[in-house]
Amino acid sequence: MSFKLLGLSEPILKAISKKGYNTPSPIQAKAIPPVLDGYDVLASAQTGTGKTAGFTLPMLHILSENPKEKFRPIRALVLTPTRELAAQVYANVKEYSEFLNLRSAVIFGGVNQKPQVATIRKGVDVLVATPGRLIDLNNQGLLSLKRVEIFVLDEADRMLDMGFLRDIERVMKLMPDKRQNLMFSATFSKDIKKLAFNILKNPVQVEATPENTAVEAISQKIYRVAKGLKTDLVIKLISDGNWKQVLVFTRTKHGANKLTKKMISSGITAAAIHGNKSQGARTKALKGFKDGTIRVMVATDIAARGLDIPLLPHVINFEIPNISEDYVHRIGRTGRAGAKGEAISLVSADETQYLRDIEKLIGEKLPVEIMEGFEPDPNASTAPIKPGQNRQPRNKKAKGPGDRSKKNSNSRNGGGRNRSKSRGSVNNKRSGGDRQSRN
Repeated sequence: MSFKLLGLSEPILKAISKKGYNTPSPIQAKAIPPVLDGYDVLASAQTGTGKTAGFTLPMLHILSENPKEKFRPIRALVLTPTRELAAQVYANVKEYSEFLNLRSAVIFGGVNQKPQVATIRKGVDVLVATPGRLIDLNNQGLLSLKRVEIFVLDEADRMLDMGFLRDIERVMKLMPDKRQNLMFSATFSKDIKKLAFNILKNPVQVEATPENTAVEAISQKIYRVAKGLKTDLVIKLISDGNWKQVLVFTRTKHGANKLTKKMISSGITAAAIHGNKSQGARTKALKGFKDGTIRVMVATDIAARGLDIPLLPHVINFEIPNISEDYVHRIGRTGRAGAKGEAISLVSADETQYLRDIEKLIGEKLPVEIMEGFEPDPNASTAPIKPGQNRQPRNKKAKGPGDRSKKNSNSRNGGGRNRSKSRGSVNNKRSGGDRQSRN
């Protein structure tokens, strides 16, 4: 099937062709037609499947069919959980609308709001935003969502994980009841379906791949190792393999910083990316990782969510996640576009149950290796670590990677208020030690 057969306009087809795309991905082929027909859509698609174009292309087509050239109210709103994802969605909107008379803007926290406000005042058709900055500007009377015709909720599952449910509800009240709604999520969990019921009206449900299925092109491997030897092992793997682009996942911000410092001291260029990093630092780290000046990016799950890193060859789980679905999200960042990828997980004794849960989810037994000199501790407890924590030996008083000071747990990334009261029951089962708070 070609993009032309989907019914998209010539200016959009021209932009698609300029980017070198000829054939729609499965999620695009399934999502674009019902969106063009005006239906609400609930789509299951992970990052890297082309989901952004799945809603961007038909959204731009619909808006261009009924232009508002003189006065440009916000007619389409795309809500994303993170700044990085917002910036990437905006970049796609700009590229695909190159030959259309449409204006777009992106707003998120962590940066000066004045340039964003100035752009909005000139009139924009499409606004890409994170919840925090969107609500802040609305409260200041600097934007209006009363003319929104299309609402897109991207990465809905991560929105819930990060405690944005109450903000989503507030945004919903700012828009007209009569509008088209598109909701994209990596999973169709009970909480997602409950949220969809409150947002979507008689939605068409589409799914690109079987839920929680790992990419076949990815080579997966487990290294059993003592917890205290993980840092040395990951440095050895990267150094001996001369790997040039590696994304390493840790559970906590503190753990990401600590591992990054160890790598730099071992001669490996590395950068950490997480919710406590400034927007400038995060943008700089991502740029360096993409252009090759930084070999290793150490990230927490939420900070890495939505990052578009094409042809990423290596993903390492320094600590495997206690939420099995997050494992699929992590390794899905490699092996894209038909390229080969490798996912390595370092598993200590107290992560044994998490590994079993992951293998049950993906329906396969993962190959296990033990490297000489990095053997697992035969006396270590196999009791699972508590969510959001990494246990320390009893004779040590130092804080571990999972410890979170009162200041950190209550801080708002960028100076906002605490969100703990708005997380709700859906978020209480989540962990990971990192939550990008206000965007």
